[in-house]
Amino acid sequence: MPLNPSSKIYIAGHRGLVGGAIHKLLKEKNFSHLICRSKEELDLREQKAVFSFFEKERPEYVVLAAAKVGGIHANQTYPAHFIYDNLAIQQHVIHAAYLYGVKRLIFLGSACIYPRETLHPIQEHELLSGPLEATNEAYAIAKIAGFKLCESYYKQYGCDFLGLMPTNLYGPGDNFSIEQGHVIPGLMRKFQEAKEGLQEKVEVWGTGEPLREFLHSEDMADAIFFLLQQEKLPRLINVGSGIEISIKELAQLIKKIVGYGGDIFFNENKPNGVSRRCLDNSILRSLGWESKIPLEKGLTDTYQWFLHQQKEGQRVRGHSDLGSE
Repeated sequence: MPLNPSSKIYIAGHRGLVGGAIHKLLKEKNFSHLICRSKEELDLREQKAVFSFFEKERPEYVVLAAAKVGGIHANQTYPAHFIYDNLAIQQHVIHAAYLYGVKRLIFLGSACIYPRETLHPIQEHELLSGPLEATNEAYAIAKIAGFKLCESYYKQYGCDFLGLMPTNLYGPGDNFSIEQGHVIPGLMRKFQEAKEGLQEKVEVWGTGEPLREFLHSEDMADAIFFLLQQEKLPRLINVGSGIEISIKELAQLIKKIVGYGGDIFFNENKPNGVSRRCLDNSILRSLGWESKIPLEKGLTDTYQWFLHQQKEGQRVRGHSDLGSE
């Protein structure tokens, strides 16, 4: 039976950036059998607990969005957390999906698992074609293992497990920690705190020259929903906007959106990461999907969400959080 509003769908990581977005989208589309567990209710690093959960719930579809994620600082500081937690989460959920007959599993990776030096825009076949970026190697290796798990279960057992390679994601529900978060939420918090504290300048790591591609989490959720409904798919698919922006331009845009009046200081003694990362989205476009949310609108909406959470006294993930399970 194809995907329909009565299908049982397990969203692993429903409180995270992408998991929250796909959960919201499916609820809006009146899907009535969404299965969710917080990390307090189900620790995906524990095999026995995961297998018991699958045996009881018997989901038909799985979106594996649970992961330990973070920016350059977090990856460099906690490499053991990033490789161990992600390997454990992936192998337990993917194997349970095989054991209990899941119809389709979508595993979410990251564009950072592609080689440090490669042709751009990056095509899917570039995976494992060269050395990784050192600043997030542990996380990248774990995610590569997840893709290979999906591929192996497809080859050996015929399981319809596939991997999506999203570009840099952002949106409501992101980790707004300056130390642990990714570039967009981290910069938003920096500029907001500088604005509130009347600081004269904001530090941004690196030269500002690297180019990045960004995708709103709601666009990512839309892509996942679209792919859940397709009949035959490749095992690995890039998901991006196809639009690049330099870190310097991004910082200036966020500064404008926040309304910060001070200066930006680019600390060239801090790491840049890779000089460019943009995905080739030809496969996804050929299937009929393209992103819809322009960057400035997406950034503005994300900033307004951040302000609302602060105003309402809601918990906005900050310095103590490492993950988005």
